[in-house]
Amino acid sequence: MNESSTNVTAALQYQNFFPIPMIKNVIVVVLGICINYINGILIHTFHNHQIFYMNPRYILFIHLVINDMIQLTLTVSLVVISYTINKISVSVCCILTLLAVITTENSPLNLACMAVERYVAICHPLHHLQICTVRRTLILVGLMWVTTSVSALPDLFITLATQPLSFFHSQLLCLRQNVFPNPIIVQKMDVTYTVYLVIIWFIIFYTYFRILFTARTASKDAKKARNTILLHGFQLLLCMAMYIYPQLLSALTQWFPKNFADSSFVCYVIVQVLPRSISPVIYGVRDNTFRKYLKKHMFFRAGHSNKPL
Repeated sequence: MNESSTNVTAALQYQNFFPIPMIKNVIVVVLGICINYINGILIHTFHNHQIFYMNPRYILFIHLVINDMIQLTLTVSLVVISYTINKISVSVCCILTLLAVITTENSPLNLACMAVERYVAICHPLHHLQICTVRRTLILVGLMWVTTSVSALPDLFITLATQPLSFFHSQLLCLRQNVFPNPIIVQKMDVTYTVYLVIIWFIIFYTYFRILFTARTASKDAKKARNTILLHGFQLLLCMAMYIYPQLLSALTQWFPKNFADSSFVCYVIVQVLPRSISPVIYGVRDNTFRKYLKKHMFFRAGHSNKPL
């Protein structure tokens, strides 16, 4: 028996111990609900104040929040399904997996666009209104979805061309490597992720250092923008862990060969959950304008709920 089948066997045996999967389900569901609840408040605040509609910075932010809510809901659902139902229809798994992949890849692109917007606002303030318009921002959001869809959809087309029709009527454990098993897909994914890494990290570093040089002699806003880019870099670092997920899981499996299920769970929390908890901190807490309206909304709701019937 090879190492891979040993790991799978160990994972299945581990899952037979009921309390452990139940605890993991509770953890991911609670984390997902908490993060989505906070993000829901941010979306509600954005929706109720027109000042945010005309600002490309907040449009990109709220798109990131909505995208992260969709992504987190999908991945949490897939984790719960893997621990409860275990096997589902390949057709259903394909749809859920593709949506999860597309929304996961959207996050780094959105962060890169937000970094560019901050760079233009600080380093070219006189041209910011002409370059960063609402219309161009909405077009940019559409291009993100087109780009990630073009990246992910070939997985489905290759599988349709190489697998028999009966494969899509079968049931299996819903993992990307199970529903898209062709080796060509793995090679394509490695190339795509490498290109993403190079381009997005170049954008982050370039914008950070340009703002850093500007912040030395500029206003407080420039220094705050520099710190925001730095936080985006940390958030991006966590998002980019998705691109090295197989290597990360393999390393943890080698270090802890008897805890394959635990290693997989830890990788999921680090790669998929943690990056989605940072956006509310960057804009819901650090941004003065958004925080002001967020407080008004929360205090209004608190006061309204305390009114006597």
